[in-house]
Amino acid sequence: MTEAPATDAEVAGWVRSLGLPGLVDLHVHFLPEQVMAKIWAYFDKAGTHYGTEWPVHYRLPEVDRIAVLDELGVTTFAPLVYAHKPGMARWLTNWAMEFGSRVTGAVPTATVYPEPGVTGYLGDALLAGARCVKVHVQVGRFDPRDDLLDEAWGLLAEAGVPAVVHCGHGPIPGEFTGLDVFEQVLARHPRLTAVLAHAGMPDYEVALDLAARFDRVYLDTTMVGTAFAERLAPLPADWPARLADLGDRIVLGTDFPNIPYPYAVQLRAIADWALADDRLGTRFLARVLHDTPARLLGG
Repeated sequence: MTEAPATDAEVAGWVRSLGLPGLVDLHVHFLPEQVMAKIWAYFDKAGTHYGTEWPVHYRLPEVDRIAVLDELGVTTFAPLVYAHKPGMARWLTNWAMEFGSRVTGAVPTATVYPEPGVTGYLGDALLAGARCVKVHVQVGRFDPRDDLLDEAWGLLAEAGVPAVVHCGHGPIPGEFTGLDVFEQVLARHPRLTAVLAHAGMPDYEVALDLAARFDRVYLDTTMVGTAFAERLAPLPADWPARLADLGDRIVLGTDFPNIPYPYAVQLRAIADWALADDRLGTRFLARVLHDTPARLLGG
């Protein structure tokens, strides 16, 4: 296995050296410019919100952010959107569906919020080809067990479309965060394809347990294992060994562009896991960086 990239300029060549056609990133964010500006303003005050600074590394115009992904060798990505109040999810879903249809490499995505009509706009998006759905329990401050979402979870389970669910307590707990809460959704909808964002950070052990118990639960790598995240939520010492037991249930996610470090940092963390256990290696990298997320996104 060739040495992992030290800089973004080395990423595309490293990916080619692994024999991969490109990276498939299941967890990136593109939103309407006015919404992204508000998100960046929130990160500007991360010291107050999270107790640590969070400089957005790729604070660039939309066209330049798309170009960066192309230069990195990201051939397919899920541009995730999320709502924090009623009335936003339909609009954001429409925006994300249009974005996914016009931007090379992007797939159409959707989001949901517990509100009347949620199954209507979600159902429309699924019929129109949505290939991934973001559910942000922490930012949305809603209960994923809400009756208004029950049919929506059922629609996703039936469609086999993955839901990237931020339900862990990281970076700060919310009223309804906690994998024990989301576990009740999985118990009711065991066929749901759920990707636990940030590998359930900081409750990695519980996330691994859920993936072992539910065969359609995956963990994404978003921020996991980076020096930034290790200060906030360190991984278990036996993390690589635990990943070897999960086979193809780990998928690439990065949180681009809202990360406080270069994209290559995430890839180096994943490569370190692959080196740490003889059962992982290049085959593990191929699954995480391309094969498994490509299969989940389908199309």
